[in-house]
Amino acid sequence: MATIQEVAKYAGVSVATVSRVINTPDKVKKQTLFKVQNAIRELNYEPSVLGRSLRTSRSGLLLVLLPSVSNPFYAQIINGIQDKAIASGYNILLCETDSDPDREVIFFNMIKNKLADGIISMDPTVNKESLIELSNKYPIVQCSEYAKDNTLSYVTIDSKRAAYQAVKHLIKLGHKKIGLINFDKKFLYASERYSGYEKALKEFDLKVKDEWIYNTKYLNFESGQQAMRVLLNQTDRPTAVFAVSDVLAVGALKELHINQLKVPEEMALFGFDNIEISNVVYPPLTTVAQPMYDLGAISAQMLMSKIKGEEVESRVLDHQLIIRETT
Repeated sequence: MATIQEVAKYAGVSVATVSRVINTPDKVKKQTLFKVQNAIRELNYEPSVLGRSLRTSRSGLLLVLLPSVSNPFYAQIINGIQDKAIASGYNILLCETDSDPDREVIFFNMIKNKLADGIISMDPTVNKESLIELSNKYPIVQCSEYAKDNTLSYVTIDSKRAAYQAVKHLIKLGHKKIGLINFDKKFLYASERYSGYEKALKEFDLKVKDEWIYNTKYLNFESGQQAMRVLLNQTDRPTAVFAVSDVLAVGALKELHINQLKVPEEMALFGFDNIEISNVVYPPLTTVAQPMYDLGAISAQMLMSKIKGEEVESRVLDHQLIIRETT
């Protein structure tokens, strides 16, 4: 195996320059970076991760906490995190918590034991008190879901405003009976989207009826289907439904097809997130688009800035209404 000295000689640079390319590539001129990286490839040089960690007191690893890797909402966010991290010499480890406190402890201990340099939390079920306490000593950034605490940095969208605009769109189409498929309101995004739904209805003097609101226990397609089934069984059922997640909305759309209801003529449907499948289902789903790749990339950049000891400000990114054929 080639040594770092051989890489330096091949590239025509000093050993210190090779070390900078490996550890802090963003601080190296592009021309020099290219020469050294080419030398590393040509000589098949493999830096010692353990040695680098001991020298820099950094592992080069970022932890990404999420409740489930199967939820398609996280895919583009993860891509954004990974692209930004790798470009800066970091790797990421996806940590599926499965809403299990014992798993949280394992991942939190990794950063305490210097096996990771920082955490990006996308898990709405994470213990916020523990996360806040951990953030006093270690770099942590929240992505999408966040705790309303000034000590924890976050990047997100304005869920309340987005939900308000979505429901207002349905109202302007003439709907006066609008249902809601929501998740547990103990999670901030579910609470905020409910508030936006309620605000729009009240602004137009429309009733907020409990029987038109279904709170699911799980965030999956089956729960969305079950929710729509319950709403359709109402004697006085809604003519439009706002779902706080595309995953729930797609499940709801399946139930509408099973009942042979025309969409949007007999039931309009509005989702949230703009995951890839929302434009593939029939009819294509009207939804709120979150800038998911940007959420990931910005959260990674914020975390790496924190690792360097820099101050960062929380960010609220813009969303967009994507009007398709279900409204």
